[in-house]
Amino acid sequence: MKQFFKKNKRALYGGLIATLFTGLGVFLLGNLTGYEAKKLISTSLSGINMLCNTIILASATILALLLTLLGISTGTDSKLKKDHYVQVLSIAKFDTILFVSALILFQLFNIPITEANNVPTSWYTMIYWTTLFFSSVISGMMIAVILMLYGTVTNIIHIVGLGKNHYLVQDNKDNDEDEHS
Repeated sequence: MKQFFKKNKRALYGGLIATLFTGLGVFLLGNLTGYEAKKLISTSLSGINMLCNTIILASATILALLLTLLGISTGTDSKLKKDHYVQVLSIAKFDTILFVSALILFQLFNIPITEANNVPTSWYTMIYWTTLFFSSVISGMMIAVILMLYGTVTNIIHIVGLGKNHYLVQDNKDNDEDEHS
């Protein structure tokens, strides 16, 4: 896990900054009463559902495109190090967590909470802040996945497209070490 954070720190920082940035805009609203929160939940529900739908679609597409990336990786003349495949696996894991999180959040938003008569008004403030917190988190996670994918794609472009000597390409010395392991 520590290695994951070390190798993906730029992408994770980008996601964290996006989370903080989107969350900051919300916290500038200040304190809300339960009635105001209920009204804001009703107003923002369609936008949050759209965000979840977009993230679900994007993360599913990214998972499918990772298969294409693996096909390109294995079809190249250069033999890639295991680090490349670990990088792709990390993206797939993180993206799957994002997919499941967005799907759960989408399902929760489809509960007609604002139509219920037996929910105490004071709960709407907590629901509102929780909703905005989690939508900020999944937005930040999406940006982190995109930045991780960007790093992997640029590595493949350097290796396959530009034929550059890259740290992810095994040279003969690496092959000898692998055979003796």
